[in-house]
Amino acid sequence: MPDFDVVSLPETEHVAEGDAAPDFTRPLVNEEYWEDAALDDAVDGPTLLVFHPMDGAFQATYLYNTIDDHGWADDLDVLGLSISSPYAHKRLLAERGEGVRIFSDPSAGVIEEYGLAHDIDGMTGVTETRPAVFLLDGDRAVEYAWVANEHPEFPDAEEIDDAVGRLVD
Repeated sequence: MPDFDVVSLPETEHVAEGDAAPDFTRPLVNEEYWEDAALDDAVDGPTLLVFHPMDGAFQATYLYNTIDDHGWADDLDVLGLSISSPYAHKRLLAERGEGVRIFSDPSAGVIEEYGLAHDIDGMTGVTETRPAVFLLDGDRAVEYAWVANEHPEFPDAEEIDDAVGRLVD
């Protein structure tokens, strides 16, 4: 038995396959610096957009270890997004996520627009993202979508490998 509770998340209307990923502008962090950037400007070909819980949460660590283990950043652009600050993203990128850039969305506006927001139990006024993965083509069309229905829940890495293979081959 896990040492934590598995919680079902409520149904949500989220971005899905066939949709255009909504554009937004937020600070985009890489290993060296950050600056405001629009998703539209950051997507320059196949892109994996990964929504993850706060940096330091075991789900974020797991997702970035999976990204590194599967070498997705070698095959396409990988962009993360969470409510964490650019400072926290810099620390995360110093440890994992080679070749990844991460958007900072502390107000959770992008997370809400994508239909991924949920309130964290016991933390009044703190909105978090449910984990989600969207594979975008160069025009921001969603070719593959996975959104968590439970907390914690993780995407199937082999499904993502297959989707990436179909898009980049």
